[in-house]
Amino acid sequence: MLPLFDPEFELTTPPTLTAEPDTYRGPEGIRRYFDSFYEAMDEIEFDPTAFHEVEERVVVEFTLKARGRTTGIVAEQQGVFVWELRNGQAVRLDVYSNLDEALEAARLGGGDAGE
Repeated sequence: MLPLFDPEFELTTPPTLTAEPDTYRGPEGIRRYFDSFYEAMDEIEFDPTAFHEVEERVVVEFTLKARGRTTGIVAEQQGVFVWELRNGQAVRLDVYSNLDEALEAARLGGGDAGE
């Protein structure tokens, strides 16, 4: 998956969707992001449900499905990604709790994930 990401890639997770909001940068940030899931989860799945093109960005509605490592309980959460691409690689990803916020951020240039 890493070749799909620009070396300067940045991902921001908002306090509205996570107990530990953070910003993840570059290949190490991508690894750290997924490692944070696997500390508590056995399986993680991002299921896209709709795609919207907004200028130079792609807005993706999704359902996150995860199964707890110790409990085995499956949980679901809805969210929206705003992807920014350059030269065929992802350079930025912001996560939002609803479509309206994500579309507005995409129109304005993103960067204020979920705030």
